[in-house]
Amino acid sequence: MVEIKIALQLWSVREDCARDLEGTLKAIAEMGYEGVEFAGYYGRTAENLRKILDDLGLKVAGTHISINTLLGEKLKETIEFNRVLGNKYLIVPSLPEEMRRSKAAWLKTAEIMNEISDRVRSEGMFVGYHNHMIEFQPMNGEIPWYIFFDATKPDVVMQLDTGNAMRGGVSPDDVLNIIRRYPGRAKTVHLKEYSSKNEKALLGEGEMKWKEFIDLCREVGGTEWFIIEQESYAYPPLECVRRCINNLRAIIK
Repeated sequence: MVEIKIALQLWSVREDCARDLEGTLKAIAEMGYEGVEFAGYYGRTAENLRKILDDLGLKVAGTHISINTLLGEKLKETIEFNRVLGNKYLIVPSLPEEMRRSKAAWLKTAEIMNEISDRVRSEGMFVGYHNHMIEFQPMNGEIPWYIFFDATKPDVVMQLDTGNAMRGGVSPDDVLNIIRRYPGRAKTVHLKEYSSKNEKALLGEGEMKWKEFIDLCREVGGTEWFIIEQESYAYPPLECVRRCINNLRAIIK
């Protein structure tokens, strides 16, 4: 069975990172995380970040970046930064309204993402898209997520965020069906809990069917990274993400 590595989306501990990036990354490594996904670089160069990660034995599981950094001449800078960083996953976490206001807009965005995918392929990189809730809100009877991923090439990564999808009205069973619908496209996924009773629930404490999801990622999704993300806190953020990885390990066992 495929062994999928575990990373942390650093947005989960953004205030800790802003205050003490090296110390926070060290704590994350000591918890047993194998990698991190960026959402901002805290004013550091790619060379500096790479050295910190290498010293701690951490890999890069991806980065969340604006669509604008992937367009035109900006793309060259983005490719170079991520080449130095050692990252191959360029994930767009949201879109401006004009790129998602209609089915036609979603199809045009899919075309743009296909073109970017073609441009980064020779660098061994992938472009992808990450959901919030709006992607699962019906638009004239159709679901934007399906409009977009039905129109994108197979190597455009589908970074499904489980908690965001469920907050958007997707049932636990349909979260599983999304992985089935797009085999091999969930190269990285966001493990985020959802509970209708506790908005601060940690991974393993809510309604998500984690065991089934993990099995599908291994068998169907082509998943390389499980990326934990926690955005609500019953404890200090670092304690939350420590509990999340411990809970995930228990589920995997």
